[in-house]
Amino acid sequence: MKDQSAAWRLECFAELGSTSDYCLEQARHGAASGLAVLAYRQTQGRGSRGRQWVDAGKSLALSVLLDVQQAGQDMLGGWPFAASLAFYEGMLHAVPAVAGHLMIKWPNDLLLDGQKVGGILIEREGAHLVIGFGANLTQVPSQHQTGRFAACLGQYGQVPPVENVARFLLSSLTEWCTIWQQQGFGVLRQAWLERAHPVGTPLVVSSRTTYEQGKFAGLAQDGRLLLDTETGMKTITTGDILLEERG
Repeated sequence: MKDQSAAWRLECFAELGSTSDYCLEQARHGAASGLAVLAYRQTQGRGSRGRQWVDAGKSLALSVLLDVQQAGQDMLGGWPFAASLAFYEGMLHAVPAVAGHLMIKWPNDLLLDGQKVGGILIEREGAHLVIGFGANLTQVPSQHQTGRFAACLGQYGQVPPVENVARFLLSSLTEWCTIWQQQGFGVLRQAWLERAHPVGTPLVVSSRTTYEQGKFAGLAQDGRLLLDTETGMKTITTGDILLEERG
């Protein structure tokens, strides 16, 4: 993979509460798009739907700042896919032995042998978009801390220094953004499907008000999840996705 991380202004900190909060704070003070922030230790990391991201130690905690107007309003729905593809490719470059074991879960979690190894949080404030990446590199938080089993890249080999891992991810993000801008969302959609749970995978989609069970049937043209249920095809915009064991 060609190194394209120079497109980002990477700032590294020994410790931060939240890399995403830091990006937003800098944006309020006039920071331009292209800022990338890495914390070697993150004490107040956030996951989706208000969850806490547990830093097991020696983890990846990286956020990037983007300008919504520069990106284009019509591109907002594609960021989870560009980001997850970059995440996937960056981790694969860091530890090539995870090939065949790494998978994207809709829309932008990373699984290693079916267990979560990383996640993405995308937040918008005014004209600013922040994408936060968190991954377990060499240690795994306990099930007691997270409520689920987790994995780390170190299970499959030596992990490079975290700053190198961040640069792999940033380089991949530049590459996928370029592909997206030049070739359109359809290319991202197809690439995502090739790296995600296969069509036919049993899924459960839950939210505060719904609970749907069925099989993954691909993605709609706009990236929404298609779920084949006993009562027909459902189009899912948001929700917690659980992969069921095949019985």
